[in-house]
Amino acid sequence: QVQLVESGGGWVQAGGSLRLSCAASGGTFASYAMGWFRQASGKVREFVAAINWSATSTYYADSVKGRFTISRDIPKNAVYLQMNSLKPADTAVYYCAARRMGLAAQGYDYWGQGTQVTVSS
Repeated sequence: QVQLVESGGGWVQAGGSLRLSCAASGGTFASYAMGWFRQASGKVREFVAAINWSATSTYYADSVKGRFTISRDIPKNAVYLQMNSLKPADTAVYYCAARRMGLAAQGYDYWGQGTQVTVSS
């Protein structure tokens, strides 16, 4: 069983940056694809970014492409989301997720509890 704990959320002004971290424990972290999702108030959860097990391939939602960067540190069992040029529309609870079978935007098996990101205009 994989446990995921997010950190790094907070409040930032539009145009600013934040870096989210996700610490993983249990399971075989190195073999999982990892993803970030977000859910704004009153909206469905949406895919943000994903990275494959070897960190050789990434995948982004169009809404964050060019602004967000996903990365992972396999020895540290961690995955990160660097968020630049933040917009008020990026305000949401951000979730880290792990997927046993390959890089994708859906079908994740394990989820963290989420961290709030608030971007003010």
